[in-house]
Amino acid sequence: MNLTFERPTETSVATTVEALRKDFGDRAVTTHAIREQHSHGEGLQDAGMPDVVVFPETNEEVASIVKLCNQARIPVIAFGTGTSLEGHLKALYGGVCIDMSRMTKVLETNTEDLDCRVQAGVTREQLNTEIRHTGLFFPIDPGANASIGGMSATRASGTNAVRYGTMRENILGLTVVTPDGRIIRTGTRARKSSAGYDLTRLYIGSEGTLGIITEIQLKLYGVPERISAAVCQFDGLSNAVNTVITAMQMSIPMARIELLDAVQMDACMKYSKLEGFAAKPTLFMEFHGTDAYVAEQIEQMKAITADYGGSDYRFADKQEDRSKLWKARHDAYWAGMAYCPGKQAFATDSCVPISRLSDCIAAAKAEVDKSGLVCMIVGHVGDGNFHVQITFDPNDKDERARADKVAERIAHIAIEMGGTCTGEHGIGIHKLDALKVEHGEAVDVMRTIKKALDPNNIMNPGKTIPMT
Repeated sequence: MNLTFERPTETSVATTVEALRKDFGDRAVTTHAIREQHSHGEGLQDAGMPDVVVFPETNEEVASIVKLCNQARIPVIAFGTGTSLEGHLKALYGGVCIDMSRMTKVLETNTEDLDCRVQAGVTREQLNTEIRHTGLFFPIDPGANASIGGMSATRASGTNAVRYGTMRENILGLTVVTPDGRIIRTGTRARKSSAGYDLTRLYIGSEGTLGIITEIQLKLYGVPERISAAVCQFDGLSNAVNTVITAMQMSIPMARIELLDAVQMDACMKYSKLEGFAAKPTLFMEFHGTDAYVAEQIEQMKAITADYGGSDYRFADKQEDRSKLWKARHDAYWAGMAYCPGKQAFATDSCVPISRLSDCIAAAKAEVDKSGLVCMIVGHVGDGNFHVQITFDPNDKDERARADKVAERIAHIAIEMGGTCTGEHGIGIHKLDALKVEHGEAVDVMRTIKKALDPNNIMNPGKTIPMT
């Protein structure tokens, strides 16, 4: 099945832009600066500018934009906070960028049922600030202060996923604008259902290719009585990884367990001014629960890390100390960029069964060593997910080719070990070939779904599903 798309004519684009200006006034923007800002996310800065950026405020306004674009066969690209990593935001064929940043209402909070409903432009930090007084929190933390809509569209996860799951496990239902401009609601507030096709899960991770997510019904959790963070360092990378594998196989309910290799730790120490550590493979850990439960988890982990030659723990119990520690982890990408001035970088996103984690990281490290490039490893290793940040000189074609080759090989290694080429970043435009390797004939079924729901192929065309 073919999903090819031809760029609309200049006349068609101009007519659509004029109609949007008439309906939205100064909320339909065509200035070069705003279009350029919306032409890419983080990661590789290969830009593709939309023809216009529109800032809706309601479901109905989003629907009117999409309906107009569908009639004119104009591409539609949804934009949250711009933190995606796989080229999701690049307007490959121009078109209309729908910026959700004005849809920022927490619509309802149901404290007794531990759920809430938010508009897509609400960020995770905003949500947790607004519900703090209830004693509840939303745990999914991909690092960036991403929008809930964007996190839903990319099926994001992050540092807390080992304990609380990913966006897939924490969304009860959605409001979605379909490609023909209908507004539909999927799911309910019930914690389970067997009613019809699971449309909620279909739209989660669809990366804006099947519809625009405008509202999300989320699970919430009680703030733990005690939260304790700890850092442990190792002489060898394999010892750190095997510590994680043992902890997961013993079902220790870690809230977070993050791996930094020696290069990444060195970069983070310099960038975030972490003092008192060595440039060694390191685990950042966090424990949630009652005082007694946290103490029990810590003692279990200490026994495991001791078996693998881990250092004494350095604890961070106060909120400000934990925040500093996790900010250093979340800033790992920027630390890597500062570590290699003048370079560009992108990250792999492998995820494998926990028993293969050590093998996969060792194989990835071997590919890195062969490449001669400066790379660093960081990951949410509690659920088998890790990233290799690959740096290269953008002016050196050979370095760029070697970087692409390393990323390709690491993706294939993960797939061969029963894993995936992307645990949380999504496919976008950068992993289309790897998707075909991973899913084979199933990709054609995905194309069938795409064609059925978006017959004019206006929703983020060229992303997520290979066109042929």
